[in-house]
Amino acid sequence: MLDQVVDTQLPLLASFDEQRRRRSADYLAELVKLAQDYRYYANGWIDGRELDRRGRRVVTQLTHLRADRTTRVIKD
Repeated sequence: MLDQVVDTQLPLLASFDEQRRRRSADYLAELVKLAQDYRYYANGWIDGRELDRRGRRVVTQLTHLRADRTTRVIKD
């Protein structure tokens, strides 16, 4: 699911201005990390506790990105 989100959104970045492209790329990078962590969990390379820790880290990072007024281009 996360891979599909990234795959569909990535081509759109080319049409954005530099600032919006950078911000969007940062969001997508966090989703890519989370998707990779889920694959690690599915393969048994990390346990559920580690997956939860990594997921919380990604959510925290996304929250910081959203709260950073210097990178906010789009009003929600």
